[in-house]
Amino acid sequence: MDLKERLKLIEEVGEEIITKEELVELLKKKKNPIAYDGFEPSGKIHIAQGLLRSINVNKLTKTGIKFKFWVADWFALMNNKLGGDLEKIQTVGKYFIEVWKACGMDVKNVEFLWASEHMNQDYWLTVIKIGTLNSVTRITRCAQIMGRSESEKLSAAQIFYPCMQAADIFNLKVDIAQLGMDQRKVNVLAREIAPKLGYKKPIAIHHHMLMGLNKPQETGLTGVDAGIAKKMSKSNPDSAIFMTDSKTEVERKFNKAYCPEGGSIDNPVLEYCKYIVFEKVKEFVIERPEKFGGVVKYKSYSDLEDDFVAKKIHPLDLKKATAKYINEFLEPVRQHFEKNAKAKALLKKVQSYEVTK
Repeated sequence: MDLKERLKLIEEVGEEIITKEELVELLKKKKNPIAYDGFEPSGKIHIAQGLLRSINVNKLTKTGIKFKFWVADWFALMNNKLGGDLEKIQTVGKYFIEVWKACGMDVKNVEFLWASEHMNQDYWLTVIKIGTLNSVTRITRCAQIMGRSESEKLSAAQIFYPCMQAADIFNLKVDIAQLGMDQRKVNVLAREIAPKLGYKKPIAIHHHMLMGLNKPQETGLTGVDAGIAKKMSKSNPDSAIFMTDSKTEVERKFNKAYCPEGGSIDNPVLEYCKYIVFEKVKEFVIERPEKFGGVVKYKSYSDLEDDFVAKKIHPLDLKKATAKYINEFLEPVRQHFEKNAKAKALLKKVQSYEVTK
């Protein structure tokens, strides 16, 4: 794969790249750049964390990029996930990894590192140095990365969180911070302070945040903040498809999903088609009775969107077809957690946990 091909694949993942020029230079110099991704283990894993993340990781590993996945168990504890119960958090972390294996993530090019096992003295020294270079106000502006707002009352532990996440990037010695758009503030922070601490600036590749299935609420926000506000939430189970949802549950959620006729803006069903279905299939088929137009096939997302906007496709037909494909993609995961005893036991434990914000 030549430079142009590598860059094209990366740009398919990166809704924002900071900066493209730095990325090009990195690709010229390094055959196997190292990327960082991190996750808080908390509750059931939804499709954006599971299937979409696998699609993005697999695209990037095709370019030669190798991943260090930071299993942020102590971070989840600090953020009061699962009531701050570390044993539950670590169980969920293992469950996440099982999901990624089952849904086809290229795990041979992914190294899973548990935060609780790698926070040594050098790490904490880096955290302290980052803290000394920033005001509490500056760090609080990064609260978004924890799923919190600046106006929320944060615990003392949560104030440390952005400093620690920046330290992750430096101490893991990665070239790229590959996270969602909701994590951009801490990646920008890391780029700002890197030269002051003698580190290279990490290149930031931010992927798209998949919308929740419910109707977006008017927030008054614009740009990146508006997109983040619309993302799916575990606290609203009907806004998300979970990786182990049953076939019936997936169909039910899509049936009630927001999908305005002829509307392509803020349409979560079309988002699923664009960012997941067309990434997995070469042809999107909508089956209808002849009296309602019969079977129609699409080889590109843009053609599907054009017909939907022109009202040639009814929302119910789009929902039904999309649910069918999503169920096909989730079936290997369901089978894994049904037939693999270890995975089945993990899922049973996770399902017994109360999901907290």
